[in-house]
Amino acid sequence: VDEIRVIVGYGEKLVRSLVEPMGAVCMTQSQQLGTADAVRSAQPDTIEGDVIILNGDHPLLRAQELKTLLAEFREGNDYLSVVTCELKNPKSFGRIVRHQGALKAIVEAKDASAETLKIKEVNTGIYLVKADILKQNLKEIKNNNSKGEYYLTDLISICNDKNQSVGAIRSTRRVAFGVNSQEELAKASQVAFLTKAKNLMNSGVIIVDPKNTYIEDTVEIGEATVVYPGVYIRGNTKIGKYAVIESNSVIQNSTLADGVVVKAMSHLEESVVAHKAQLGPYARLRPGADIGEDVRIGNFVEIKKAKLGKGTKVGHLSYLGDAELGRDVNVGCGTITCNYAVDKKKYKTKIGDNVFVGSDTQFVAPVEIGDEVIIGSGSTITKDVPAKSLAVARAKQIIKENYKPKKKLKD
Repeated sequence: VDEIRVIVGYGEKLVRSLVEPMGAVCMTQSQQLGTADAVRSAQPDTIEGDVIILNGDHPLLRAQELKTLLAEFREGNDYLSVVTCELKNPKSFGRIVRHQGALKAIVEAKDASAETLKIKEVNTGIYLVKADILKQNLKEIKNNNSKGEYYLTDLISICNDKNQSVGAIRSTRRVAFGVNSQEELAKASQVAFLTKAKNLMNSGVIIVDPKNTYIEDTVEIGEATVVYPGVYIRGNTKIGKYAVIESNSVIQNSTLADGVVVKAMSHLEESVVAHKAQLGPYARLRPGADIGEDVRIGNFVEIKKAKLGKGTKVGHLSYLGDAELGRDVNVGCGTITCNYAVDKKKYKTKIGDNVFVGSDTQFVAPVEIGDEVIIGSGSTITKDVPAKSLAVARAKQIIKENYKPKKKLKD
């Protein structure tokens, strides 16, 4: 394909933001006056060779299918070919009208007679046409129909009137599937997810329940990885071999190495996880999380813009943000890096290798902890701690035996 031209109108800004980064050229149809008018907006006078025209709401149409259709068109002698298929319930699809087997016309459902509506062969909205024929005949299309629009389907009768050969290429129902409602969008998504799941299973991925697993087409997963039901894997995510992704986890734009285990209900976004790390259940990795080899992240732990070295363990109920932890650090329950200061700036916490952090510890950044340090439980660390030290920063416990309050406590 030399060039892709996308006709935009309603929702133009959003469509442009999606397709222009992929190299498409957007052209505006200022008024929605029909499919032929949309093609006119593409400036066909500047096009040479063979042209493929298709609707923008066919999410199940794949590149290989287009290549096959184009090859079939080029092998034939037709100036114009329409891609058709048969549907049990054609509904609003334009009907293919034939005469002695040859394609005579396409009649839109809203303009069709009761007899024509019985036809099961329909127009998929995909056309293959020689550019010269398109330029010549597009100008002759009129808007003499119930909606007063310019129908691209009128090209067929115009070509037939000029004895310019017109053909039909039969395809599958999948190609014809368009999205015009939330229900149709859901159905298309189901087909796409199931197709992706089948492709992954054929490559050696174990998907326990393909109908209830949601993996986007851009995702890569290595063989022998197990994916449980309810998982949603999105964007540019790459998962290695022999990993395990347990139920109801969400992974987006992240990279997971071989042997990683993501336990149930975990959420990963724009994170990197190294070999044999284990996350969750109920773990949350936010953008910038860099999890080292053999790291253990337990339940209700949140990691954001933090790097954890090999063998480090953060068992439960902790927040590590804007932090750097070395190797074999043991972080106790309830540990927090206080990274956001009153000046509305983020500051970093650095913790060395082989550090033991007692439960309920707060690190008030910026602060740096040396190697082999022990932090006592309940400490609020506000100053740097040198290597091989014990740091305890908590209120002194006071016990008053046989204590009698001045006022009797009410029941």
